[in-house]
Amino acid sequence: MARFRSRLGGYQPSCSKRGTELKKIFVGNLPASTSEQNLQTLFSEFGTVRSIKLVMDVFSGQCKGFGFIEMEGHEARAAIAGLNGRDFNGKSIKVNFESPKPGRRRR
Repeated sequence: MARFRSRLGGYQPSCSKRGTELKKIFVGNLPASTSEQNLQTLFSEFGTVRSIKLVMDVFSGQCKGFGFIEMEGHEARAAIAGLNGRDFNGKSIKVNFESPKPGRRRR
C-alpha cells in the first residue's frame, strides 16, 4: 500500500489502493481570524481530514473567508450535513461539495 506524508502530521495510507475516493469540500463565510488548526478541529468530529487549503490574503495574512478540505466520501457527506449553516466564531458557515465555477478552466 502506498503511503504519503500528510501536512497535518503522520503518514496516511494512499486512498488509490483502498478504493475510496477523496472528496473536496468548499467551506465559505469563514471569519478572518480562522486558522487551519481551527478547521482541523472542527472537521475532525466527522472523520479524518486529509488536507486543508485555507485561502489567505497576501498583504494582511488573514483568511479571505473561504477554504477547501479533503475527506473521504462518507465522512465528507457527514461533515456537510453536520456543519452547513452552523455557527463558527460568530458566523454561519457554508459547507458543501466543491463545484467548479462555470466558464473557468481547472489547472
